[in-house]
Amino acid sequence: MIGSVLRKLGGLVLTLFLASVVIFAALLATPGDPVAAIAGGARPSPDLIAQIRAQYRLDDPAWLRYLHWLGGALTGDFGHSFVYKTDVASLVASRFGITLQLVLLTTLFIILFGMGSGILAAARGRGTDTLVSVLTSLGMALPTFVVAILLIWVFATSLGWLPSFGAGSDGLDRLMHLLLPALSLAVMFIAYVSRVTRGALVAQMHSEHVETATVRGIPRARIFRVHVFRNASPQILAISGTTIAGLFAASAIAEQAFGLGGLGSLLTEAAARKDLPVVQIVSLLLVTVFVVLNAAADLLSAVIDPDSVGTRRTA
Repeated sequence: MIGSVLRKLGGLVLTLFLASVVIFAALLATPGDPVAAIAGGARPSPDLIAQIRAQYRLDDPAWLRYLHWLGGALTGDFGHSFVYKTDVASLVASRFGITLQLVLLTTLFIILFGMGSGILAAARGRGTDTLVSVLTSLGMALPTFVVAILLIWVFATSLGWLPSFGAGSDGLDRLMHLLLPALSLAVMFIAYVSRVTRGALVAQMHSEHVETATVRGIPRARIFRVHVFRNASPQILAISGTTIAGLFAASAIAEQAFGLGGLGSLLTEAAARKDLPVVQIVSLLLVTVFVVLNAAADLLSAVIDPDSVGTRRTA
């Protein structure tokens, strides 16, 4: 177990290092000169251009700029935003809370409705299975921005029940402002997790050890809980972990549609305005979150069912 954890930690560090190289190289390869963004849109004089390029090391070799950036990031110095004229760390910190709250609420919806509907489809018979299948097919076919428009039209414009713009203040007001964005972001992922959950459970229900347990007269509820759900949980957790980790990147669409001003919208704005220090750190942060959550899901699967990779339990 310890060896597996160490291997995963080593793989995580290597993945983050390679991601940092790819992100840095990709941004260097994008067209356009960041000098315009730093100068604030004005036409800079040759002296100002030279001063900006020297201050931000824009004329240094790519490898030297990368080492300088990586060294600063490892010590907590993420640079200074070209556009927002503030240090990147405080800028990201001010936006991270909104995205985290949005992802947590969306995760709750995915667990409740995604896993819940998948379990119902597998356990309750053909009628429920058919209904869930139809709904999940519809959910997977609807892009997030289309769902956002529909939700705004129904619950904000027509019924006036929920706000459709901004993050609100703290507490209940924040929750009310996040409900529609979280629902719009969750729909496609709910459908996906539901299908994976249903497929994993059905596969276990038709396995040999479950049939043996049924013949031996073990109660159906116990069979489902101990032999079906537990053996299917590693696959469900792995897919769910990947899905939830991807929410941090996917949140940009919902944040833009509802004007939340979180990390996703910050990344979109910074990329459009060539704000390289912001794009670099936010991109690396999103990759870090994705890799860490995936590793956590794998470890949790191993804790729940250490034998999931090997032989299955027999009744």
